[in-house]
Amino acid sequence: MELSGKIVQILPEQGGTSAKGSWRKRDYVLELPGTYPKKVCLTVWGDNIDQFNMNMGDEVNASVDIESREYNGKWYTDVKAWKVEKSNQSKSNPTPITTSAPDVTTFSDDSGDDVLPF
Repeated sequence: MELSGKIVQILPEQGGTSAKGSWRKRDYVLELPGTYPKKVCLTVWGDNIDQFNMNMGDEVNASVDIESREYNGKWYTDVKAWKVEKSNQSKSNPTPITTSAPDVTTFSDDSGDDVLPF
């Protein structure tokens, strides 16, 4: 599944050690555009935190996996980002717009010849 929006909050990085070794994760709050904007908390794991390099205000397209699991009678949902592309990179290098000025003829009151057709 893909989500597109703007990074509006970056939560502190968390980490620890488990039976499989050390781990780290960081949560990012993504605001989805629309009439009634929604916010989704994305989790990025491991080296992807450095690879994606997301900052506040970045417009991103995130490919995510959504998974729910039950623990002690309660359900928890994770939205894990496995691919992130910044969509505002093309805006940082805008293509210059060039326009040619139209030919302008100026008239002065000193001119005895009236060149206007009316």
